[in-house]
Amino acid sequence: MRMTDPVAVLLGEKGHQVFSVSPEASVYEAIEMMSQRGIGALMVMQGSHLVGVLSERDYARRVILEGRSSRETRVEEIMSIAPVTVTPDHTVEECMRLMTEHHVRHLPVIDGGRMAGVLSIGDLVKRIISVQAQVIEYMENYINGSYPA
Repeated sequence: MRMTDPVAVLLGEKGHQVFSVSPEASVYEAIEMMSQRGIGALMVMQGSHLVGVLSERDYARRVILEGRSSRETRVEEIMSIAPVTVTPDHTVEECMRLMTEHHVRHLPVIDGGRMAGVLSIGDLVKRIISVQAQVIEYMENYINGSYPA
């Protein structure tokens, strides 16, 4: 397990499930779905095409702070358009860099023009912690002389 592992490895472990909503859905329906699923974002899909991402941050900034009604506002009115995406060949390290640079918490994974999965900041942090724990274990074994010959 390494930071240079491709996203495909992480998706293989995590799964490829994608929760989505149509641009025409009400924001209320989308937020309700996020709550039921325990997730912080939905992919906005027009058929099989990714057209945006709707996050809790979008809701807070573009509905609550603007005094809009979540039942009357459509997803397409507040979603983030042109989302940053990655491919299964991107590395965990590259994904963290992209999330940091673009201030996003979710990365759609596109493979051959189709949605292959979604990575959250939590998925990447969990991976990084696992990699670091493994490195620490190797170093402790090396220091203690119990490393494999």
